[in-house]
Amino acid sequence: MLYVLDTANIDRIRECIEYYPVDGVTTNPTIISKENSNFPALIKGIREVIGPDRMLHIQTTEQTADKIIKEAVQLKEFVGGDFYIKIPITADGLKATSALKKMGIKVTETAIFTQQQALIAARAGADFVAPYVNRLDNIVSDGVNVVVEIVSLLKSNCCDTKVLAASFKTVEQVHKISLAGTHAVTMTPEFFKTLIYHPMTLYAIDDFMADWQNAYGEKKISDLLK
Repeated sequence: MLYVLDTANIDRIRECIEYYPVDGVTTNPTIISKENSNFPALIKGIREVIGPDRMLHIQTTEQTADKIIKEAVQLKEFVGGDFYIKIPITADGLKATSALKKMGIKVTETAIFTQQQALIAARAGADFVAPYVNRLDNIVSDGVNVVVEIVSLLKSNCCDTKVLAASFKTVEQVHKISLAGTHAVTMTPEFFKTLIYHPMTLYAIDDFMADWQNAYGEKKISDLLK
């Protein structure tokens, strides 16, 4: 499964890349606006930090097919590297998706809330579909199950489209969709860190260090090997 950061904060991206296996960055207009920064400089800065081989997903601000296509071409030429244009699922979005795929520009169809939305986006040529897990839970729906069924539906229909699940509140949500074969997840840097946290891990590390110190004091392995 691919791990993707859902942020436009360059400092947080840089920190996460230093420590974690990060496969890319996703953004949307809301995330971009929170940085209150020069947009061209911001997305160029993100590309410089993540390099050309990690994915960078940037969402269109246009709503008609022709304008979405134009904006996608401009963005791809500007940021370069492994680029995906994020397009909300609408009739114009699907039209733009089909056209962009013929042009060789990769597409992430976003704001997915139903299984049929995902399948239609896949048939239109989307490389990724992005269902929102916790937002579905918030409207008394089962977000995890929707993602599980999307994964199954794409597989049974022999679609190459991958699932990039978004919007999480708990690690359990991530765990359950990963068991189902979800291809990628995107999350905030803060939430990313919770994936490796467990109090028993910290207790175990403390025990290891206490036992070592009882035997060797403050000396480390490198001290003993001199």
